[in-house]
Amino acid sequence: MRHQLQNRWLWLTVGKAYAQNADFISRTGTHRNMRAPYSNQNPTPPSRSPAGDRAFTRRGIVLGLAASTLVAPFASFSQQPGKIWRIGFLGGGEKPRSVTLTYYGAFLKGMREQGYVEEKDFTIDWRFAEGKFDRLAPLAEELAKSNVDVMLVMNTPAVEAARKATTTVPVVMVAVGDPVGSGFVSSLARPGGNITGLSNIVADLSPKHVELLRAIKPDISYFNVLVNPDNSIHAILLKRIQTAAKSVGLEAFSVEAKTERQIESALDSMTRRRNGSLIVPADTFFLSQRHRIAELALIGRIPTMFFSREQVEAGGLMSYSQSIPEQFQRAATYVVKILKGAKPGDLPIEQPTKLEFVINQKTAKALGLALPQNFLLRADAVIE
Repeated sequence: MRHQLQNRWLWLTVGKAYAQNADFISRTGTHRNMRAPYSNQNPTPPSRSPAGDRAFTRRGIVLGLAASTLVAPFASFSQQPGKIWRIGFLGGGEKPRSVTLTYYGAFLKGMREQGYVEEKDFTIDWRFAEGKFDRLAPLAEELAKSNVDVMLVMNTPAVEAARKATTTVPVVMVAVGDPVGSGFVSSLARPGGNITGLSNIVADLSPKHVELLRAIKPDISYFNVLVNPDNSIHAILLKRIQTAAKSVGLEAFSVEAKTERQIESALDSMTRRRNGSLIVPADTFFLSQRHRIAELALIGRIPTMFFSREQVEAGGLMSYSQSIPEQFQRAATYVVKILKGAKPGDLPIEQPTKLEFVINQKTAKALGLALPQNFLLRADAVIE
């Protein structure tokens, strides 16, 4: 095969030269001396008889046509089929029954908007820790060793696992609080390394969460904060919430939970203490347990503040934060830029510019809370 290609290339090169010469002759009536081209200083070309010129022209045409027949098969041989990119996803939550019906589907939508279609232009290797954060490290290593082209990673513990697993595979993070403080990137403007993507601003929203809970239930005596000890960002969030609570003369207590049984125990203790409220920080495990948390809080008549609309749709009272589906959709922009050759360390971290306030009116009624009219007017969505 190698010799055949070399022969084809030789024929193509020679034939092209003769064809160009033939074209030159047909236009000028002269030919090019391919061995020693003449110049303005030597304007007289070597003489050749008319018959010789015609013969030379015929040979050029014949060889040119012969060479042209080789172009198509050679070109088709050199064209490689389009590459199908491999994207690895890593998350701490549960694997959904249908990816397209969750906020992960927003990422696929974002990819389509960029001209990339799943299975045609890229595939996704999904990895879910099912709420067991100790599984994140081996899952991250598995993706890194499988030579994916880029990793899409949700939440702080998953990014920490990806950071330890690889320094070469590009990582696009989604909904990560304080990526600089967590040591994932050097700065928001210039991340450096192999990690970039979108952060959340949950720590900065702590005063607002305290304010909203007090506005809907002015006689609240204290705040409970559900904390996952495996999520490093929760220590930062707890301090911010405690500071915000102290500013209005109240206290905020942490209640740890990283299993379903611990969640049930935590909500049971909150119910017995009475007249408190519950703030549930962003966490993939808590997100996977949103129905159970909302159910137990309703039984204990505990007003709740969550960090995503999905948790309010599951029965929680309120949420005030950025849109997770929107972040996943925006993440596609980062992935495509990296697939086109951009370096993650050169892509600035994006922070949310739009926040949404969601209220579940049905849950409010069940808790015996009258929603102020200004609440309903300020809400981006009211679930009835």
